[in-house]
Amino acid sequence: MRTAKIERNTKETQIKVEINLDGTGKRRIETPVGFLDHMLDLFGKHGLFDIAVEAKGDMEIDEHHTVEDIGIVLGQALLKAVGDKKGIKRYGTMILPMDDVLALVSLDFAGRYAFVLDAQFTREKVGDLSTELIYDFFDAIAQNAKLNLHIKLLEAGRNDHHRIEGIFKAFARAVRQAVEIDERAKDQLPSTKGAL
Repeated sequence: MRTAKIERNTKETQIKVEINLDGTGKRRIETPVGFLDHMLDLFGKHGLFDIAVEAKGDMEIDEHHTVEDIGIVLGQALLKAVGDKKGIKRYGTMILPMDDVLALVSLDFAGRYAFVLDAQFTREKVGDLSTELIYDFFDAIAQNAKLNLHIKLLEAGRNDHHRIEGIFKAFARAVRQAVEIDERAKDQLPSTKGAL
């Protein structure tokens, strides 16, 4: 089973994430940031990951620590769950329409970190999530999962909710594609280096 359970407890946040990469899309999300709950729910559904996220944080300050730390723990869980990476497809790319938005996410479980976000938002917040934290959330995932992660809005559309939702759905589908087992190479590591 390609599963992971990670906990992170600091003076600012308490985060628990469980994930099964080979699940059916069962989700249980409980964070103090409602819009992020919605996005994580989409991630589980469209990735077909069984995922549970429990988070508490210093929301009396703002949502930054909580959102970033969820990204850290989710990245750690992805890295642990993918295991030795033998047989995975390694790369995932999705171009996904969300109404008038067209979101591109391309990633590589390379064992190295790189992150690029090419997306602009017009509102300070969508629901209770600051749009500037989209960068911090996905950067934390990329660092901790040791991903090359590129996110780009090919068409920005007019609505920040749709922009963010398109990104999360495309991310889910790209991760799902990358961690799938390649039946032609199921016992091989997808690297000429012999290590990822």
